[in-house]
Amino acid sequence: MISVLNQGCAANFGDGEKIARILSKNHEVRFNLPETGVQSYPEAIFLNVCTVKGNAGAIKLLRHVLDEYPDSKIYITGCAPKDLREEIAKITDKVIYTSREEIAAGFRVEARNDVEREGSSLRESPFVGIVNIEEGCLDACSFCSTHLVKGRLRSFPQAHIVEQVSTLVHDGCQEIQLTGQDCACYGFDTGTNLAELVQAILVKVPGKYRIRLGMGNPRHMAAYLEPLLDCFTDDRLYQFIHLPVQSGSDNVLRAMNRRHSVEDYVKLANAFTERFDRFTLSTDIIVGHPGETQDDFEQTLRLVRQTRPTVCNITRYVARPGTVAARNDSIPDAIKHERSATLFETFKQIAEENNRRWIGTRETVFIEKPGYREGTSIARNRAYRPVAIPGILAAGQEVQVHITGAEPFALIAKTE
Repeated sequence: MISVLNQGCAANFGDGEKIARILSKNHEVRFNLPETGVQSYPEAIFLNVCTVKGNAGAIKLLRHVLDEYPDSKIYITGCAPKDLREEIAKITDKVIYTSREEIAAGFRVEARNDVEREGSSLRESPFVGIVNIEEGCLDACSFCSTHLVKGRLRSFPQAHIVEQVSTLVHDGCQEIQLTGQDCACYGFDTGTNLAELVQAILVKVPGKYRIRLGMGNPRHMAAYLEPLLDCFTDDRLYQFIHLPVQSGSDNVLRAMNRRHSVEDYVKLANAFTERFDRFTLSTDIIVGHPGETQDDFEQTLRLVRQTRPTVCNITRYVARPGTVAARNDSIPDAIKHERSATLFETFKQIAEENNRRWIGTRETVFIEKPGYREGTSIARNRAYRPVAIPGILAAGQEVQVHITGAEPFALIAKTE
């Protein structure tokens, strides 16, 4: 038996599922660890790690595996830059580094971006299909180490992606996640774009499902904005977009080498939220980037108040060795913590106000998983907002609900 453990973004989870499918040709594969002392130890454990926010999460997972499963072989894949390998070398010499391509070569199969044509494909959720549409990016952000690992943009063929989505829908997936390091630049290396890909899927793949688009950098999306907006008129797209702005200061954006302006982001954000009622805008913001002044931070607060995102991933800057920004990390941690706390409180109020606009509405939602509170379930509505519902409901089913309340991070509903 082999365990595959995934961390990080949907793109990394998608890669982990592909690794699991390759390994399953000769082994029993699971996406968790067996309880120690109850079942036999895994023959091997594949840690598909994420280091976007630093190495701590990957190191913690590795230490747990070393302590609890000392007889298992340990493989590490995913975003594993040089500094992570150096840190791991101080802990153990037991780790073997690999990649999806190396694993596929070892099993003499193609590491293609698709799934099995027949039968049930191995996934973490039988109802959610993750489809990686590209790898790499066209940027070199000063704070990011991912591009050092993933490299330049490599878009997967549209026909393969459409085929994969069709297979997943036929296999019972009700949610399709199109993902990658930067979905917005999909096809720029092959003469197409994200809007054309989505249109092709909607035309060629019939069925009852919804697509969630993955993260896309603002500067690329502007090139095909109108056709992409048109895609969202189809009910099979979640009305959700993830546009990482990272800062509300043009000075900081230039220091980050982000290559979009605050105005560029505002135009895009407004285009979605003004055209579609109760649209979910998601963004990412880094506080404490080298050179960020208090005035820069105040501009970020103003941008959040102006564009009113419902999802905001707030990260305190962490220096990644090998990146440009790491040379100038001079802002004290205390200031980073203070700014992130202030931004969080501002965002939280906005998110709750946005969610309160749903109170009184009735709609069909998709049950995703058990809720964080005992005796509840979490669903997703048409704008990909999490909906907390009393009762233990089976994942994959659709239910009619009445939205009765709202919190910053979820809608509250009861079934009808």
